[in-house]
Amino acid sequence: MRWATRALLAAAAVSAGLSMCGCGMPGAPQPPSLNLPERVTDLATQRAGGKVSLTWTMPVRNTDKVLLKGNVQARVCRKENETGACVQVASVEFAPGADATFSETLSDTLTSGAPRVLTYFVELVNRKGQSAGLSNGAAVLAGQAPGAIAGFGAEMRRDGVMLSWTPGEPGAAPTVIRIERKLLTQPGKPQTKDQRGLFAPQREPALQTLLVQGSEQDGRALDKDIRFGESYAYRAQRVEQVAIGNQKLGLAGPVSEEVRIDAIQLFPPAVPTGLAAVATMAEGGIGPAIDLSWQPNTDSDLAGYIIYRREGSDGWQRISPEQPVVGVGFHDPDVQAGHTYSYAVSAVDQEGHESTRSAEEEETVPGP
Repeated sequence: MRWATRALLAAAAVSAGLSMCGCGMPGAPQPPSLNLPERVTDLATQRAGGKVSLTWTMPVRNTDKVLLKGNVQARVCRKENETGACVQVASVEFAPGADATFSETLSDTLTSGAPRVLTYFVELVNRKGQSAGLSNGAAVLAGQAPGAIAGFGAEMRRDGVMLSWTPGEPGAAPTVIRIERKLLTQPGKPQTKDQRGLFAPQREPALQTLLVQGSEQDGRALDKDIRFGESYAYRAQRVEQVAIGNQKLGLAGPVSEEVRIDAIQLFPPAVPTGLAAVATMAEGGIGPAIDLSWQPNTDSDLAGYIIYRREGSDGWQRISPEQPVVGVGFHDPDVQAGHTYSYAVSAVDQEGHESTRSAEEEETVPGP
């Protein structure tokens, strides 16, 4: 009995020891998640006149990598210098993963005086007002912006779209012109003749920004990088380049009204040049002929050339085929020995617009 009692007591002690060490049991509970939204890292900003616009991407997870639920509060603040406090200017809400935007109209104080840096931040907070920290900083310039562009317009030229505006006042701070070009053509619109085929160009971006350097006082700029058959919308603004410390920022004025234009080819190609005519003698039973050559035309929508001939005081006659000649040469075998002929060449584009005829070239076929 004593031996049995001792065995029972030993087993109980072992069991108690196992219970105390927790072997095979769940560990201590983890602290609850604070549900802090991840920081914004792609904040961007720009100023146009007296308006500042911010853009950023809302995160989809919190700092514990758990998906966020419901809208998230975003506090927008700005600093007027590097050491100053970040003054809150707005509190807005966005869904997780949203493309967030915010705009602020600057006060008269911030739109006057010398250029100075404004740095914006966004802070995402949970329901208890806690955050993982401020976003990256995005800087613009406070101060007096360049004046609005007046008289902005667009006109088709043979080599592109001519943009024009009223030049700025003499003696004003040097500026560049920032032009925004938007493609208006719908993706499903049929392509024009010069846009089809194996080597047709790729579709251009829907929105592009062009900087016109040194043309402020000229009041015009030619946009050669357009495609005929498309429709475009243009807006413009003056931008003053300002260096503050190690930063170089642009102080942009108001954006102009939008102007639209259809890039329709209304102008014929350039007149061909360098026409030359050389008579060849009859050889081996083959009659005489006159060979023509000229300089190639550089128009982007060129379809080919048309060749004309006349003899004496007769009128001009087209002697080339119905389809335009693609190359820069033509062989005319329909001539007679001892006769003198005059030739001229014109260029034609894909839409059928024909240039005026080139300077004529005269050649005499040697007699027999």
